[in-house]
Amino acid sequence: MTSKALAQGYLTRNWELVRGISTRLHADPEIAWQEVRAHRMLTDLLDGQGFSVDRRAAGLETAFHARAGDGPLHIAFIAEYDALPGLGHACGHNLIAASAVGAALMVRAAGDTGITVHVIGTPAEEGGGGKIGMLEAGEFDGLDAALMMHPGPVDAPRAEPLAVAHWRVSYRGVSAHAGAYPHLGVNAADAFTVAQVAIGLLRQQLPSTTRVHGVVTDAGTAPNAIPDSATGRWYVRARTLAELAGIERRIRDCFAAGALGTGCELEIELESPPYAEFRTDEDLLDLFIANAAELGRDMLAEPAEGAAAMRTASTDMGNVSQVVRAIHPYLGIGSLPAVNHQREFADAAVGPQAEAALRDGATALAWTALDLAGR
Repeated sequence: MTSKALAQGYLTRNWELVRGISTRLHADPEIAWQEVRAHRMLTDLLDGQGFSVDRRAAGLETAFHARAGDGPLHIAFIAEYDALPGLGHACGHNLIAASAVGAALMVRAAGDTGITVHVIGTPAEEGGGGKIGMLEAGEFDGLDAALMMHPGPVDAPRAEPLAVAHWRVSYRGVSAHAGAYPHLGVNAADAFTVAQVAIGLLRQQLPSTTRVHGVVTDAGTAPNAIPDSATGRWYVRARTLAELAGIERRIRDCFAAGALGTGCELEIELESPPYAEFRTDEDLLDLFIANAAELGRDMLAEPAEGAAAMRTASTDMGNVSQVVRAIHPYLGIGSLPAVNHQREFADAAVGPQAEAALRDGATALAWTALDLAGR
C-alpha cells in the first residue's frame, strides 16, 4: 500500500476525531490571545497521539509547537484557531486547525517517510500577529516547508494577501458641558471626523489596491458632554511592505490633521508588527493543486467574478512565507453569497460542505508533504 493510501486510510478510520476538532472549536470560539480552551484541546490531543508538545512556544500562553518523527525533512502544518469578536468562527479557523492536525496525523500514519512532522499552533492571526513573534523567536527555524489551507467561499489556489499595519488611534481633548460651555471643550470625537474626511479625500490619490479602514470604538458617553477622549482601531493595507511604508506616512498625516484641526493630542500605537505580503512556493502549490484534482477539486477553475477576493486578505502567514517555503490555498465551503467575516460564513463553517473542505484540505496537505518527501 502506498504512503498516500495509508494516510487516506487513517483519515477514513479516524474521521470523527478530525471532524470533532472542527466542531468543538466552532462551538466555543475564543478571540485573539484568549484561545485558552482551544489551545488545551489541541495540545492534549497531540500529546495523546505521541507528539512532543511545547505548550508555550515562543513564550506565548496560547501558542504551541508539536513534533513527531526524526526524519531529515521538516514539514510543518500551521494551525490557526482564534475567532472574530462578535462573529465567532466567521473566517473558518476551526477548519484550519482541524486540517493541520488531521494532515499531521495522516503523515504519521504513512509510515517511515523521512519526515519530521510539526504542528505549529499560532494564536492571534486576526490582528495580533502571533506568527510574527513566533518567527522571531525561532519557532520556524529549520523547516523545509510550512503548509496550511484556509476556507473561503470558493476554491482559490494562490494566496495574494496585502501587507497590513494595525493601529490603535487615540485622541485626547478636554471635556465640557456641550450646552453651557462648549467653547471650553476640545472635542476628541470631532478629531476622528476630520481624520476620516481627510482619508476619504486621499483615497483618490492612492493605488487602487490600497485599503484603509477602521472603527471608532469609544468617543464619549453623553451627548451633553464634549468627549475628552476617543479611540479607534485602523488597518492600512498595500501590495507590499515597501509600498505600505510610504502610504502609512500619508495616513498618519490625516490623523494628525484631526489633531491639528481640533486642538487634540494624538497617539498612534501599533497593535502588532506589520503583516507582509505572501510569497508562494510554486513547486509546492503545483503539488497541492495536483493532489486536490485527484480528490475531485479543480483548483484552477475560474470562480465567479469577485468570489475569490478572499485570497487578497492579509495574514501573518505572509511573514512566514518570506523565510520558509509555504503555501496558503483557499478551499471553498459553498457559502455564497456569504463571504468571510460575515455571520452567515460562520454558520457555513460547519456542516457537509465545510466537512468536505476539511477532508480534502487535510488530505491534499498530507499528500503534498508525502510528495515532497518522495522526491
